[in-house]
Amino acid sequence: MIRLARFVPNLIAAALCTTALPTHAAITVTDDTGATVTLSAPAQRVISLAPHVTELLYAAGGGAKIVGAVSYSDYPPEAKQLPRVGDNKALDLERIVALQPDLIVVWRHGNAQRQLDRLRELHVPLFFSEPHHLDDVALSLTKLGQLLGTSSSADTAAAAYRRDIARLRTQYASRPPVSVFYQVWDKPLMTLNGEHMVSDVITLCGGRNVFAGLQPLVPTVSTEAVLAANPEAIITAAPGATQPDTSLPRLDTWRAWPGLTAVAHHNLFAIDGDLINRPAPRIAQGAQQLCEDLETARSRRKPVAP
Repeated sequence: MIRLARFVPNLIAAALCTTALPTHAAITVTDDTGATVTLSAPAQRVISLAPHVTELLYAAGGGAKIVGAVSYSDYPPEAKQLPRVGDNKALDLERIVALQPDLIVVWRHGNAQRQLDRLRELHVPLFFSEPHHLDDVALSLTKLGQLLGTSSSADTAAAAYRRDIARLRTQYASRPPVSVFYQVWDKPLMTLNGEHMVSDVITLCGGRNVFAGLQPLVPTVSTEAVLAANPEAIITAAPGATQPDTSLPRLDTWRAWPGLTAVAHHNLFAIDGDLINRPAPRIAQGAQQLCEDLETARSRRKPVAP
């Protein structure tokens, strides 16, 4: 729940007052919900409400402009020193107001609707960040660079990211397909559908998400459904900043079904969750590891008898 104790209108009025700035041409971009975000000048005091947003802001050259971030904003290392304004379950609205932001970058699915409604009451521009595809990461960098007035750094980072993804796409585009079950959680058993960026990564590496056609974005599946799909590889996220060791979905439970192709061929893989689950530039590193894992799965196939 957002903490509203001692929160009074005068605090909003005082905190959001800004000194006169030089005249700039208005900056207008479209965020990931399709909404138009307009600033009268480049943002100077930015708050990040998701760890992946923090990474995007730093990569776009705006690290010095971030005045607050949510928990688990741990990359790059200097992000650990940022003032905290809550987490994806509860925001400290008083702290946000006191930091006098002129831009707040929000993760729609990580911040509850009630929290977002409260943020809108502050009349601070909101940019919603929700990249769904690998190419969206580069677009996010360029848009944030425009809002921050750091387009040169942002465009450089976007170009480097595009090169990394293009290299992987070229390298693995014609490799034999590998059927993949991506395990998000084990109790209940959850996966990701084809609209999630991780599924984009699987496709990039020549894989096939066996549950791509399910709804919603993070569907619950049964053990029987996984056994029926009989994936050649099972992949999950290893502990990162957002996952304590005790919460790692256990792949070893699948060894109870030795006839499952992924188990029979020892294709149970874990990837650093911060690299594969955050829609930020480092997902290129997570993609590299996933591609290598699927290549290992290919190498373990039994040769076809002549």
